[in-house]
Amino acid sequence: MEAWELDAREQIRDLVAAYNAHGDRGRFDELLALFADDASMDIGDGATYEGVNAIRSIFTDTRDSVVDADGPKFLQHHTSGLLLAVADREHATGHAYFTVMTDRGIDHWGRYQDAYRLVDDVWQFASRRVRTDGRTPGGWADQRVSGGGT
Repeated sequence: MEAWELDAREQIRDLVAAYNAHGDRGRFDELLALFADDASMDIGDGATYEGVNAIRSIFTDTRDSVVDADGPKFLQHHTSGLLLAVADREHATGHAYFTVMTDRGIDHWGRYQDAYRLVDDVWQFASRRVRTDGRTPGGWADQRVSGGGT
């Protein structure tokens, strides 16, 4: 493995970690800076969010449900099993598992499937697909789905 690929892999690992850190702390401007301008995101709600402005709505809707009096006090996304495939110096893909914790315990879990692209010497998300595999009955994510949310 060449040095450029090792560097790419490490930067992409940091990218995936930064996504969770910024999102869980409500730092949405920093989170959205992790996406290429023309990135897409699919969260399994039947829509594909194209571009950073559309992706922003995913996080503002989530924020509003967390700050609600009935929402959890915090969200913590834990990512594991990140498997990367570096295609070339500017393109890579990856997938990982996630588990989301709240002040009430494990809330939901699933998988990320990503495409990454090098933009101005910075690795960014070109696309992210989120699939929730399970939810704790009565938990925050379960209530959002039951109540018509994403």
